[in-house]
Formats: sequence, structure tokens, C-alpha cells
Amino acid sequence: MSIHSNGPGPAPGFTRRDALRMAVAAGSVGLGAATALSARAADIAAAPLKGNLKHAVARWTFPQQSVAQLCQTVRDIGFAAIDLVGPEDWPTLKAHGVYSSMCNGAEISLEKGFADPRFHDELVARYTRHIDLVADAGYRNLICFSGNRNGMDPQQGIAHAEAGLKRILGHAEKRGVVLVMELLNSRVDHPDYLCDHSAWGVELCQRIGSAHFGLLYDIYHMQIMEGDIIATIGRHHACFKHYHTAGVPGRHEIGDQQELQYPAICRAIRDTGFDGYLAQEFMPAAPDPVGSLREAIRLCDV
Repeated sequence: MSIHSNGPGPAPGFTRRDALRMAVAAGSVGLGAATALSARAADIAAAPLKGNLKHAVARWTFPQQSVAQLCQTVRDIGFAAIDLVGPEDWPTLKAHGVYSSMCNGAEISLEKGFADPRFHDELVARYTRHIDLVADAGYRNLICFSGNRNGMDPQQGIAHAEAGLKRILGHAEKRGVVLVMELLNSRVDHPDYLCDHSAWGVELCQRIGSAHFGLLYDIYHMQIMEGDIIATIGRHHACFKHYHTAGVPGRHEIGDQQELQYPAICRAIRDTGFDGYLAQEFMPAAPDPVGSLREAIRLCDV
């Protein structure tokens, strides 16, 4: 298309060289604007985090990096915590000045948990040892699971979980360790998992009645099961010791291609006075996983 293709034609004396000169000038303006935007984006990326929320990332979501590499990644982005790391990797975290924000390794599996009394003796032995490991390492949070229902009535499952957890609760309190049960969805990722609604977990939390037991409120999982995320956080935040993120549907990046509004959710968490960790647990689908993590941290930095 030529210049003024819908008009009366070029002005007298207006040459192709003049048109080229105008195009170059316009392009320079566009390039300048793009450069300015890029510089602004770089400034935002380099700015320190606000510090209103403490950030972490789940170790399993970055299998392409060693633990040492992931430690360097999180330090480069500007935070210093990794979730779901066991004792074998704690020395590496300590060497890099990175905190183990949610410890694991005591569980039998996601399917065999405290709601089934058949596993209580083994779980008590495993968690008693692990509580000491966590405390001796200077950490605080230790994950646990309800396990599957296997046809069990949910209220019976609460009673069993309460009984099993109370066998180790005194030791956790003495050592300053918090047992944190994760809410998972049973619709997509973890069929038959019992602690799959916030109401079940909150009732268990209230029955146990200790500051050393609480819930890991996984935003991705609870959006799938029940929605109402911000209102639930407002009602039950006293039970929520830890948070996980991921995009719905798909469990990928948490940007604007999925249905959750993470800046609003994070403001709601911040406004409760929460002083624990918000951990990114999405599976990166973009070509640059580290870039995805960097963007997620900035999105949640409210």
C-alpha cells in the first residue's frame, strides 16, 4: 500500500525518498518507545521485592535444575526459600543462604495418611524422627497428608486423623515444629484424597486446637474443588499456615491466561497479616521457566 492510497495522491514534489525518510523517522520513534518500555521492564525486574509476603518455590517444579542451581535462581530473582525439600538437600540450601520453607520426607505417601489408623504406628515413628530433624536444622514447617478415604465416612476420617496427629503433637510443640496438612483436589490430580475441601481441614484444625497444626491452603487445588478463594481466606486464614499457587486449569503459569486473579488473592492474604510463606507450585509450560518464575513472583509481590 502506498502513502495516501485512499487520498488524492502525494503532494507536489513529494518523492519516494521523502516517504522513506518519514518511515525511518516514524520507526525511530517506535523504537525509542519500545526501548523505553524495555528499560522500564528491566527496572521493575531489578527492583527489590516489597517484603509484604514471603515468597518460595516448590523444588519439584524445577526438575531441570539441581538444588544448587535452583538456590542460585531464587537468589537471583530476589527471594530465598524453597518448598518441599528433605534433609538430604538442607546442607545445599544452607550453603546458599536459602530457607526450607516447607520440609518433607516424613510422609509415607499422599495416599497413606493420618485419616487411616492402619498407618498410624508407622507415621508416628517417621514423624517423631523427622520433627527432630526439622527442629535441629532450624526449620519450622513439616508437611503431612490425610491420605485417601477408601470408602471411609469423612467424619470418621477426621476422628482418625485427630487421634493420629495428637500422638505426635506434643513432640512437635516441644520442638517448635508446625505440622501442616495439605488440601488437595480429588477431582483432577489426587483421586479419593480425603482432605479435599477447606471445611474438612478447618474442622480438623479446630478439633486439634494447637498453633502447631494447620493447613496448607493450595489455591489451585481449592479452586478446582470449591472456588470462593478470597472469601475462604478471609473466613479461615487462622487455620492456613502456608499457601501454594498454580494456574487453573492446567497447573501452569499464573498469568492472565488462566482464571485466578493472583494479585487480588495475594492482597487478601497480605491483609490478613499472614507472616508465613506463599510458594509458587505451578509447572512451567513456557520456554523460559526461570522467566515464568520471575513473573509469578512479581505478580504476587503486592
